[in-house]
Amino acid sequence: MRQMEKWLISRNNQTSVTEFMLIGFSNHPELQVPLFVIFFFLYTITLSGNVLIILVTTVDPALQSPMYFFLRNLSSLEICFNLVIVPKMLSNFLMEKKTISYMGCATQMYFFFFFGAAECCLLAAMAYDRYVAICNPLRYPEIMDKKVCFHLAAASWFSGFPVATVQTTWIFSLPFCGPNTVNHFFCDSPPVLELACADTYMFEIEALTATVLFIMFPFILILLTYVHIVITILRMPSAEGRQKAFSTCSSHLLVVTLFYGTAISTYFNPKSKYSPDTKKILSLSYTVITPMLNPFIYSLRNKEVKGAMKRTLCRQVFAQNIIKFVGPLT
Repeated sequence: MRQMEKWLISRNNQTSVTEFMLIGFSNHPELQVPLFVIFFFLYTITLSGNVLIILVTTVDPALQSPMYFFLRNLSSLEICFNLVIVPKMLSNFLMEKKTISYMGCATQMYFFFFFGAAECCLLAAMAYDRYVAICNPLRYPEIMDKKVCFHLAAASWFSGFPVATVQTTWIFSLPFCGPNTVNHFFCDSPPVLELACADTYMFEIEALTATVLFIMFPFILILLTYVHIVITILRMPSAEGRQKAFSTCSSHLLVVTLFYGTAISTYFNPKSKYSPDTKKILSLSYTVITPMLNPFIYSLRNKEVKGAMKRTLCRQVFAQNIIKFVGPLT
């Protein structure tokens, strides 16, 4: 990251653009305050919901399996992903000058790539966990031990480093002579790349390769694991067993569908015929909506998580009552 900052500083001295203007949704000035209220509400729900998932799956003894270990990592990623995008978007709703510095734009893009690639790989690791649990249940504790889970999670987080470093450094090594208006609500690569005063063909080839490696390849692995999972479930003799097996992976499958559906349509074909406004709405899906929905998907569709939340809430209420009761005595 330090090497990239030094490179960006040297490039910043060679370009006429020192800041970028994020258009966002400013073409609807009458909606700026209502949009701020809506997205601030969603942002609050996202943070509180994912923090609650992390706390509940950490403190409850019944939720110490690999599945919930990966869920904690996913919630942590969603929080980080939101912190990169949403605060700047919220501030721009209330500011007349909707700008971001050259270095700030590069930093936002870097961590967007970092956490985005990490989430793609983590979803693949979660699919593998479900594959082992359903297709090889007798060896599940042996295969998915703590060491393996830690290595899979660490590899998922680390996977974001190379793609973020290469993509961001390459984009911001290009000259930006003006204009500096980014037709998006954050510094995403396609709209920023449109402002470069150079031939971007080689970068587009590299970006397509990175898309295949860090979006399509994990997605294909997830599809293959679910093919095996579905085949195994259909071979189960009892309907109750099939229903129970499917329920353990239905939440993950729904999250994968929401996340990959819009991400693939946006990045696998960056020069698509979608209008800029349509692309913004698609981007909202995986930057704002999906992180908000994940806690609800995993809690409402999972009896163990719902039970753990009730137990945690009851313990909290009980502790508060004890403090109120003991307080006056002391």
